[in-house]
Amino acid sequence: MRGQAESRSVLVSMTGHSSDAAPAYAHRVRRLAPGLFVVLWSTGFIVARYSTRDAGPLTFLALRTAIAALLLFGLARLTGETRLSRAQAGGQMTAGLGLHAMYLGGVFVAIDLGLPSGVSALIAALHPVVTTVGARVWLGEPIGARRSFGIALGAAGVVAVVVERGNAGDEVSVGALVGMAVAVTGIAAGTLWQRRMGGDVPLLGGTAWQYVATTVVLFVPALGVERLDFTATVRSVASLAWAVGVLSVAAILTMLWLLKRQVASSVSSLFFLTPALSAVQASVLFDERLGVLSLVGFAAATVGVWLATSRGAPVG
Repeated sequence: MRGQAESRSVLVSMTGHSSDAAPAYAHRVRRLAPGLFVVLWSTGFIVARYSTRDAGPLTFLALRTAIAALLLFGLARLTGETRLSRAQAGGQMTAGLGLHAMYLGGVFVAIDLGLPSGVSALIAALHPVVTTVGARVWLGEPIGARRSFGIALGAAGVVAVVVERGNAGDEVSVGALVGMAVAVTGIAAGTLWQRRMGGDVPLLGGTAWQYVATTVVLFVPALGVERLDFTATVRSVASLAWAVGVLSVAAILTMLWLLKRQVASSVSSLFFLTPALSAVQASVLFDERLGVLSLVGFAAATVGVWLATSRGAPVG
């Protein structure tokens, strides 16, 4: 608990204001930060599309998580965050295998195999639904009729999008769908593992250890299969900088800032907008068009996830 409090305290100093000294400023930041966080997070699927043009997906991710781990260890030291015990570090490394190695690896491989960024974001957004089902099986948490309907609606929405992409002549390969299945399963399993472990873990150091495990696991196929394929171009370097600085570090610091001010529920609700935001970005940047059936599918999946995870249900 002490480690979390120490980590969060630095975020107040990052704003350059305290709630006592500038209440209007603090209120404005608190109101805008959740939306900003989700907008930034939605760019992860766009980065995946850009990065795989000049680098192997697993090589890119191994570099990203290695650099992010070093930065977070440094931030943890600068903020005086409590060090993790061996048991805590081991638990976080195990969680990292699902939350990052499987999730990020699956998403990046799927996009590298041609899955549109918007579709990948939609499928990835189903992870709270999978987490809810897993919590029922593994932890004995009830589901109920409302959540069951949400699960079915979310799955139907994804099927509608994939079917229309196929009918429109866009090839959706089995490999890409397998990659997304690995991604969704991984992040759901990692979330359930963390919930089962319980206890307070220093967030900066805990996330850093997750990245360490991810780097080690992804480095093996990155070396053996991709031969550490990374061509240094403006696009690849910029993508790496964005992925590390914005997605792996800044987003986490923003989440800590939000948690300190008890507005995490706002972030949870805005996560349902991530697929739509990613789809809009992909439409502008990559000319990924969505037909009527896909739009209906996006809406159905979003409502389904909301139904399956509302009223105290886990959002992952």
